[in-house]
Amino acid sequence: MEARDWDGVGELVAEDLVLEWPNALLRLRGRANFVEFNRSYPEGWSIEVLRVVGAGNNAVSEVRVPHPAIGPHYALSFFEVEGGRITRAREYWVEERFEELTDERARWFEPME
Repeated sequence: MEARDWDGVGELVAEDLVLEWPNALLRLRGRANFVEFNRSYPEGWSIEVLRVVGAGNNAVSEVRVPHPAIGPHYALSFFEVEGGRITRAREYWVEERFEELTDERARWFEPME
């Protein structure tokens, strides 16, 4: 993805891929849509892989995606793989931003640095 090898990305996903973003209530269908969505995303992003875990036909990744214009985001992605290609994906995207602690929460939390 980070290399922008869109033909290579297309080889990793099934023709009938289904990608869901439950927190945004959105679904994307199909290899072509997945590749073109990513290809057309505004430039400037990179990917920091924080962790990848796999078992059987399932994999999970946690990545940080810095972008100079919109700030960093984190993505937690759950993948189902069949025949060497991703058939289903479910992703949760969140913005990285400091949340001021309320007095109530300050009893339990501290800022990450």
